[in-house]
Amino acid sequence: MAGQDWIEKDFYAELGVPKDAAAADIKKSYRKLARTLHPDANPGDATAEQRFKEVGEAYSVLSDPDKRQEYDAVRAMAGGARFSAGSGGAGGPGAGGFEDLFGGVFGQGGGQRVRYGQRPGGASGGAGAGGVPPGFEDLLGGLFGHGGAGPGAGRGGFGAPPRQGADVQASTTLDFTTAVQGSTTTLRAGDGTTVTARIPAGVKDGQKIRLRGKGASGGPGVPAGDLVISVAVTPHPVFSRDGDDLRVTLPVTFAEAALGADVEAPLLDGGTVRLRVPAGSPSGRVLRARGRGVTTAKRAGDLLVTLQVVVPQRLSDEARAAVEAFAEATGDGDVRGELLAAARRSREGAGR
Repeated sequence: MAGQDWIEKDFYAELGVPKDAAAADIKKSYRKLARTLHPDANPGDATAEQRFKEVGEAYSVLSDPDKRQEYDAVRAMAGGARFSAGSGGAGGPGAGGFEDLFGGVFGQGGGQRVRYGQRPGGASGGAGAGGVPPGFEDLLGGLFGHGGAGPGAGRGGFGAPPRQGADVQASTTLDFTTAVQGSTTTLRAGDGTTVTARIPAGVKDGQKIRLRGKGASGGPGVPAGDLVISVAVTPHPVFSRDGDDLRVTLPVTFAEAALGADVEAPLLDGGTVRLRVPAGSPSGRVLRARGRGVTTAKRAGDLLVTLQVVVPQRLSDEARAAVEAFAEATGDGDVRGELLAAARRSREGAGR
């Protein structure tokens, strides 16, 4: 993402949180917005789709502590003003603006909600990345916590050649299904070059993936750096993730829960799996479909199906008569007796 974009876009406002919001509040607000704006919930709504992309972009920055620190620093230095490169402004026609100054650090292009830029200290000799002088690059490195061009920053000491090229940071936002199943993503760098990266199946929200040798070139005889991709995953309207297991809540009728039934539960790939509901199942009982969760290189998780007994909102005269007959037939049972007795015993024990 270009520095100009970071100045012009208020990611806190996009997510509806204050600038000092805790990480948990940012995540909670993002999940709520993403669930409301998800394309599956708003088919054909271009406005909702655009907002969905914007909140995903904002979350990909604010959910990463390092990127959030950089974003806050850039916004603070800009003082809320908007700068532009090219003609006009205090520098007169042709004068470079804030974008010229920071373009080499933050990159200029972006794929789908992607920021892709070389960290300071990745060039050797002469001007730094994007034409930024080495001294100024060191200053930015200290400001944003990446380190300068001295020892320990990929170099063997002052004047020594780098041990490898600089690591390159990138970020992308994936929908829930793509993150579970894996995907090949093309990231575009500020200089126009592209890198094709394979996102492995089962990647989690907030996870960082390191691709060896996909970073900046180290020069003749020096291996390239690594590409480090930060992944943000949007929530799914039906499924949630619990480690390598997937969870879904399945509505069942009272008759199905009381008498038992064979029912179909949805799968993430669009299919279904048939499950047996045992007779007498209460709301909250969890059924397990083995191997139908997240499949990674190490294992396949399960699909955990939580039953939710649905109570009819309206009853026909015939249905009401049937329920009344059922209530009369089972009226000698006390479903709350054990709970009340336990509460009384607890109170009596506390008074001793």
